[in-house]
Amino acid sequence: MIDTSARVAVIGGGIAGASVAFGLASRDVSVTVFDDAMAGQATAASAGIIAPWVSTSTGAYYETYAAGGSFYPDFLKRLSDLGIPELGYRRSGALVVNQNPDALAEAARLIRERAAAAGPVAGEVHDMDAANLTEIFPPIAPDMTGLFITGGGRVDGRTLRDAILTGGKAHGARLVNDSARIISNSTSGTATWTVGTTSAMEDFDVVVVAGGARSAEVLERLGHTAAITAQRGQLIHLGLHGTNTSPWPTVHPLDHHYITPFDGGRVVVGATREDGVGFDVRTTAAGQRQVLDDALRIAPGLAEATVLETRVGVRPMSARASGLPYAGAVPGTSGLWLASGFGAGGLTMGPLIGDGLARAILGQAAPEIAHLAL
Repeated sequence: MIDTSARVAVIGGGIAGASVAFGLASRDVSVTVFDDAMAGQATAASAGIIAPWVSTSTGAYYETYAAGGSFYPDFLKRLSDLGIPELGYRRSGALVVNQNPDALAEAARLIRERAAAAGPVAGEVHDMDAANLTEIFPPIAPDMTGLFITGGGRVDGRTLRDAILTGGKAHGARLVNDSARIISNSTSGTATWTVGTTSAMEDFDVVVVAGGARSAEVLERLGHTAAITAQRGQLIHLGLHGTNTSPWPTVHPLDHHYITPFDGGRVVVGATREDGVGFDVRTTAAGQRQVLDDALRIAPGLAEATVLETRVGVRPMSARASGLPYAGAVPGTSGLWLASGFGAGGLTMGPLIGDGLARAILGQAAPEIAHLAL
């Protein structure tokens, strides 16, 4: 536990680090975020879907995922109240589709239960026939049936991350665009942390490791282990010139892939889930083929879209059987905290967990992260 006079270093400026920093700075704590903008940051590549009620996850993971979705309205309002004009978020609905009506009906029962439990944040749930589907998402295959959840939203990872960091800076946080090396020096029973960059050395009372998939490497240098692995994800951004894609919903085919429309005729399709490749952030032929095959199978109307770019991110995957991330104090070392292992759910869970971890660092009640501790 610390008080607001303490100095905190946050290592990593993705969704985890930015959210922790904002949570601390908004409570009058002096925070410095170190981020070297290394290629492969998952947040920078992500096109996030904020619709946890359509997830296939269960148990504690789903509970945390759903809590993250419910936290979004309040979190976005806090950023908006600071005068930040662009948050990268739009509530345009989520569309669950499948060719098999029986499979869809089974999923629909659970989705309706979850939406009812979530209340207004999830919105209403409507059955959709082929004609309805084509009306709200024109590229869809003609043999699909669907379910529309009005509260579903989408967010651009880069834009939201930048907005959160801007919000943190509005409360006094600093951003250092450089790689950071952590040194621990203990004197008189009080842990003092030194963080060094290529140009300076600074002392801190607390260090939060939020370096995404590289968090395990950072902790290993400090004599700790964390079961966090790297998973590559490739996403393709398509362009539909002259098409108003702004009101289109996100699309979920009861599988690992998805379609996320954005403003300006941009549609993101993805994503691969590639284990065992480490921090290799190349775009691969096999990955591109998988993403496009998956997308065109459910939305053949995207076949003539222009390929605008490919983004590659490395997700920090938790090795817990539950898939839950890590958020808490590192055992045995005073003043060292971890926030990582968010996997593919980072943009939904990150703001909630970041705020909860900030409260935990300050010794305040944080029930949302109690079961995420190391």
